[in-house]
Amino acid sequence: QVQLQESGPGLVKPSQTLSLTCTVSGGSITTSYSYWSWLRQAPGKGLEWMGAIDHDGNTYYNPSLKSHTSISRDTSKNQFSLQLNSVTPEDTAVYYCNVEWGLVDYWGRGTQVTVSS
Repeated sequence: QVQLQESGPGLVKPSQTLSLTCTVSGGSITTSYSYWSWLRQAPGKGLEWMGAIDHDGNTYYNPSLKSHTSISRDTSKNQFSLQLNSVTPEDTAVYYCNVEWGLVDYWGRGTQVTVSS
């Protein structure tokens, strides 16, 4: 079974960089036609897709976040990461990683990130 686990700091100061890593087990991030996303849900708001990286390493971003968002991967560790620069309190949210693979998708449990001084 594919499992995903988000990790990273739970508290980030305004103007700093939020960095999260999704560690994958039970499946390879290079598997053909797999699509690995970061999403988030801020308090009182719906789920927001941030961006993704596919099995070839191509990246895709939500246009509203593209200017300060970067997604990368480390195939040797079977991980992919999110970097969000110049964060503000509006970036406080639960962050999720997710994969679309075949007929099913898999989700991490989510990790709370609070942006506060």
